[in-house]
Amino acid sequence: MAETRVENVNKKLRISKVVVNSSIGEAAARLEKAGKILEELTGQKPSFRKAKKTIRGFGIHKGEPISVMVTLRGKKAVQFLRDALAAIGNKLKEGNFDEYGNFAFGIKEHLDIPGTKYNPELGIIGMDVIVNVDRPGRRVELRRINKSKVGKKHRVSKEESIEFIQKEFGVEIIRE
Repeated sequence: MAETRVENVNKKLRISKVVVNSSIGEAAARLEKAGKILEELTGQKPSFRKAKKTIRGFGIHKGEPISVMVTLRGKKAVQFLRDALAAIGNKLKEGNFDEYGNFAFGIKEHLDIPGTKYNPELGIIGMDVIVNVDRPGRRVELRRINKSKVGKKHRVSKEESIEFIQKEFGVEIIRE
């Protein structure tokens, strides 16, 4: 009788979250327009972020809203990631990945995302896309109540993440 080995479901990689950030640097109407664009692209209400300190050279004051961001999880995150990767030609540099398997990339114009139409009232914005790759069970280390350690073998490495992104999303990795 041939035994089939059952793969451990806790070892499978997944996209935990996708964070979309657009730093405008001013609290004027441009920031509101950027928020509307992010809401159109993601289908979620964005969060406005404030400056932590004053930087006179950039004209930024502490407490002033300067950027807008959205955190996507689940199916929305995967779908947006597919569109965002298509906007950059499904190519990522190896240097975009950190040692824990997370990666980030930038999109110069939101119009590069497939299915996006130009609205002259809102203008054009660029954005950063930050992707968190992990395994089920990572929450044990992050939760507030009854925290526990996760073994080193359970953590995601850079190589595992690159292989996962190539297989699941068909991304070409440019080696440096």
